[in-house]
Amino acid sequence: MKKKHKRGKNKKTLRIRIGKIVFDLLLCFVALTLTPVLLYRFVDPPTTPLMWIRWAENITEKNLPRSLNNWVSLDKVSPAMKKAVIAAEDQKFFSHNGFDWLAIEYALKTNITTDRKLGASTISMQTARNVFLWQNRTWLRKLMESYFTMLIEFFWSKQRILEVYLNVIEWGDGIYGCERAAKSYFEHASKTLSPVESAWMAAVLPSPLNWTRRPTSAHVKARQLKILNILPSIRIVN
Repeated sequence: MKKKHKRGKNKKTLRIRIGKIVFDLLLCFVALTLTPVLLYRFVDPPTTPLMWIRWAENITEKNLPRSLNNWVSLDKVSPAMKKAVIAAEDQKFFSHNGFDWLAIEYALKTNITTDRKLGASTISMQTARNVFLWQNRTWLRKLMESYFTMLIEFFWSKQRILEVYLNVIEWGDGIYGCERAAKSYFEHASKTLSPVESAWMAAVLPSPLNWTRRPTSAHVKARQLKILNILPSIRIVN
């Protein structure tokens, strides 16, 4: 009886220890992920994982940037630029909680039933991915992306999410953020981008390393025209 009692006690002690380890690991995970989210609510991210990935992948002698040196506040970005990215990437940005469930459902059905591969990432999801995660499409990254999306939607304002998005997104080979992109492609600041220029910049976002090549492809021109037609209907919530 004493041996059985001792074995039972040992099992209970083991379960308690495992439970404590799991709890401590969960606590560490929350602390490690929540801290940068809270920090970047007020402090501009100095770099992104993608910038380091591109730098590591680079096999030429070109010195790719590893820090964000052209940050601009949201009020210094052309209204046309803000409207263009919303028109192109996430027209429900100001009304959803980080996820466009109808778009996700449609993308899943299309990906399962056809050979087409559609994405349904909102601006919030793209921001979470670019600031905190890697780019490879895996279930783990998708889960982490959803987790960080919920965090920034809860702790950041929509205006902060849009500002961070516009400043970290990849816009070409070694080009990050709308300010650097505006100066690289049009030789002036993002504050003075015209609707036509903004529509072109938004049109290339799905594949900036390929679609920014000149002369502009017919596909990009068609996207640019579509975005221009949508611009008048987009409203920016302050």
